[in-house]
Amino acid sequence: MNIPAELRYTAEHEWMRVEGNVATIGITDFAQGELGDVVFVNIDNGVGDEVVKGETFGSIEAVKDISDVYSPVSGKVIEVNPKLEEEISEEAYKQGRRHCVNESPYDDGWMIKVELSDESEIDDLLDAAGYENLIS
Repeated sequence: MNIPAELRYTAEHEWMRVEGNVATIGITDFAQGELGDVVFVNIDNGVGDEVVKGETFGSIEAVKDISDVYSPVSGKVIEVNPKLEEEISEEAYKQGRRHCVNESPYDDGWMIKVELSDESEIDDLLDAAGYENLIS
């Protein structure tokens, strides 16, 4: 299981990469593995909308389950990953193609980018070792 050291994590299995005052947010490799094959990702908040730490900003429909996605921080959405809207045809799925959230949860499968409104909220998140302890 991949748990990049440079990221921060939530107990609800979201990850966050901070660059300046911008946070890129997605779900962890562990979470995508538990969900199974992702069918659809719904992001409730568009560019310019505010997200609040601990509140849902979308959901993921997978073969095994539907799961809410929670924001690890508060701020303004400045980008939504357009790759999330790509649908995998049945033929592509049979050929082994999977949704970007399954294939690359920390890179191509990111969900939103948020301009942070309170950088101190980062301190409440888990580091890689803390997240690994949580899931093991």
